Amino acid sequence: MKQIYLDNASTTPVRKEVLDAMLPYFSEQFGNPSSIYPLGQDASDAVAEARSTIASLIGASPKELYFTSGGSEADNWAIKGFVEANKDKGRHIITSAIEHHAVLHVCEALERDGFEVTYLPVDEDGLVSPADFEAAIRPDTILASIMMANNEIGTIQPIAELASIAHEHKITFHSDAVQAFGHLPINVKELGVDMMSASAHKLYGPKGVGFLYIRKGVKIANLIDGGQQERGKRATTENVPGIVGFAKAAELALAEQAEEMERQRAIRDHAIARVLAEIPHAKLNGSATERLANNINFSFEFIEGEGMLLQLAARGISSSSGSACTSGSLDPSHVLLAIGLPHEIAHGSLRLTLGRDTTMEDVDFAIDSLKTILENLRSMSPLYEDYQKTHVGSIMDKMKAAGKKNIS
Repeated sequence: MKQIYLDNASTTPVRKEVLDAMLPYFSEQFGNPSSIYPLGQDASDAVAEARSTIASLIGASPKELYFTSGGSEADNWAIKGFVEANKDKGRHIITSAIEHHAVLHVCEALERDGFEVTYLPVDEDGLVSPADFEAAIRPDTILASIMMANNEIGTIQPIAELASIAHEHKITFHSDAVQAFGHLPINVKELGVDMMSASAHKLYGPKGVGFLYIRKGVKIANLIDGGQQERGKRATTENVPGIVGFAKAAELALAEQAEEMERQRAIRDHAIARVLAEIPHAKLNGSATERLANNINFSFEFIEGEGMLLQLAARGISSSSGSACTSGSLDPSHVLLAIGLPHEIAHGSLRLTLGRDTTMEDVDFAIDSLKTILENLRSMSPLYEDYQKTHVGSIMDKMKAAGKKNIS
């Protein structure tokens, strides 16, 4: 059976070029970067070169880039580290209702420690209103954290405008760019972000490595103590193969970004048009325009999402209903609820995310399969049966009424 992978927002395979760059640092060049002998210094040089490469890709200084174990650690460090170092200036934080749980759960933990958090609502497209953002600012607000692009519905936020508003009020601004880095042009200076999180495995790099950009001058406490790695800010021996792989993956992704965005956007728009035209009771989730080029997210009425995913998988199609971090949960997506979907429709959501190897034929096969699957699922749904009876009965009543009126 042909396998079609349409869950690239969850993770991506490591590119061969990336693996080739990493391999020497598992064996021949295995030194600890903290060691002073040549084997260790070779590893240290490799980490420094990777740091310079990634920093140059986002318009930052290498001294502003700190490697982490991934996006979740970077988000945790940005928020917890900043509020710990700056809690004497205020105890209020602003975020959005559709953030990744790596941000939301941190904010909830801080609330238990006495901090106050405003969770901004979003509109039906998943966009944060700059006016709402500014209205939420208080004299004791010290930090705002708004994601660059949503991992479920693909909506891209107006980060530059939000960061500018934050700075007008002397508030530090963090952005979770895990889904955006490698998929959108990013320059931290132009965007005005003070801190930014990213992860390697979303752009064909290895799992277990990410970075946190911290603008020079931003005061932040350590999340991990115990050594002098990362210039004394993050203890633990550096993941040298992962860091080298991250830099190579980022370099390749940004070199191919414009062309790949255009290609994926064409496939995405074709898929969205087909679903809306050919599948009844389908709703596109997220912005139709301010959207990641590889993101497709629909909700379908009268079906249960798990059955849909399982039947797609049986046909060799890998997909998801939302964030990979909550795929085991029976609760509907907090993102879909935040954009106004009722529980019963949010449960019937499907996220298809495209990758480098995704073709138009792959997506057409997936949609053809989806049409059959939804017909089968709805044929067994008592809710759909009730809807049809009510809907058809209503139409018949209107036709009869119109007929009597014409005869008279």
